[in-house]
Amino acid sequence: MKNILLLTGLLLIVSCKSKKELEKPIKAPNVVFVLTDQWRAQDLGFVGNEQVITPAIDELAKEAVVFTNAISNLPVCTPARASLMTGKYPLSHGLFYNDKPLRTDENCIAEVYKENGYQTGYIGKWHINGHPRGMTNTQGRGLPIKADRRQGFDLWKVCETTHNYNNSIYFDENNVKHKWEGYDAIAQTKEAVKYMQANKENPFVLFVAYGPPHAPYNTAPQKYQDMYKYMDIKLRPNVPEDKAEKAKEEIRGYYAHMTALDDCIAELQKEIKNLGLEENTIFVFTSDHGDMLYSHSEIKKQKPWEESIHIPFILKYPAKLKAGSQMTKMFSFPDIMPTLLGMSNLPIPDSVEGLNYTGQLLGTQELSVDAALITCPVPFHQWKYKNGGREFRGVRTEKYTYVKDLNGPWLLYDNLNDPYQMNNVVGKEGYKTIQADLEVKLKAILDKQGDQFLPGEEYMKKWNYQWDGSDSDK
Repeated sequence: MKNILLLTGLLLIVSCKSKKELEKPIKAPNVVFVLTDQWRAQDLGFVGNEQVITPAIDELAKEAVVFTNAISNLPVCTPARASLMTGKYPLSHGLFYNDKPLRTDENCIAEVYKENGYQTGYIGKWHINGHPRGMTNTQGRGLPIKADRRQGFDLWKVCETTHNYNNSIYFDENNVKHKWEGYDAIAQTKEAVKYMQANKENPFVLFVAYGPPHAPYNTAPQKYQDMYKYMDIKLRPNVPEDKAEKAKEEIRGYYAHMTALDDCIAELQKEIKNLGLEENTIFVFTSDHGDMLYSHSEIKKQKPWEESIHIPFILKYPAKLKAGSQMTKMFSFPDIMPTLLGMSNLPIPDSVEGLNYTGQLLGTQELSVDAALITCPVPFHQWKYKNGGREFRGVRTEKYTYVKDLNGPWLLYDNLNDPYQMNNVVGKEGYKTIQADLEVKLKAILDKQGDQFLPGEEYMKKWNYQWDGSDSDK
């Protein structure tokens, strides 16, 4: 009898212990979000580019989930960054034009993390503060950002925007002006390492926003430039011959920036592992948009072609996600905030318009999503009207890109059979059914968002924005 009672007691103890273990709260994951500027998806070693040197990111891809169809909806700096912060589309948050201010009442990602006990930090380029009217972009981008406009971030080592990556300026939490020593991405990485060291016992969310590989292309540290100095760059087939030499010259510098940043990624990954944080840290590597670099004779971004809209997106979370896997469904900027909050077991604000991909990533849910919106409500700056800019709306699916301008259907590409988009099949007999289906998909997205696809000047009036320079001249 005693033995039976003893055994029963032991079972009760084990049972109680198991129950307590089950009730033990799950440790909140850290988040390290690396945002680069103008890094197109095509230029990474692991996706098949044999010339760009990115060993750290190639290794990261083996340890993470690679999103093969990540899209920048409005591929330019301010709109993409505002969608990242709010989980909303550009015509909802209103930043469809560079250098306009994000409203302080927007419910942003760092505010949610902070409300749930996280330490929050931002290092690097911001570009959603805007500036006073009558001030040039050059002047406005060098101003400090007031505390009530930091959208929930506490640690603050930020410049609104600069493309001087050597000894560039930033402002701290008290709006004191400083300079990053040397190449700013390297100095910013050191600051990020310090932040992780200081907060290793707390859940934290840290954004590291590098300025490169955005132009100017020839300003990476010399050792990185030397790696490409004599390389005969293999151009994409859609770069015309008359642009070839200029493209090769700029791509050498573009790749040099990328390799410098790859070393920065290596440092961040190394420190996360050294601190024992790897298992429970969500690490993201991405970019706000791509870079045409003379494909289709075009430069920079804002445009609907792959080089502009297709971005790298790698998410590593060893505690929950299978290393070396792919997520092939369409994914875009408004989806980032709800997905990170979902992976962190935090509430998603009702204001968010993007989708939470947590269930899709964990294999517990199959999302019904087959198209991502690509849009240009107002062409501006490098793609202003005088330079051929035009308003457009379109969808990118796993197979196709379909785009309309104000005059009607403009572009249709079969991306699987024509990966360099050299054959526009819009209106062609063999693609009429496909085009009609894509038109239905586009209309459904626009209707859901209440987007009437109006001329750009209508949106400028609605949001009381002023045109910069000659952007409005047609």
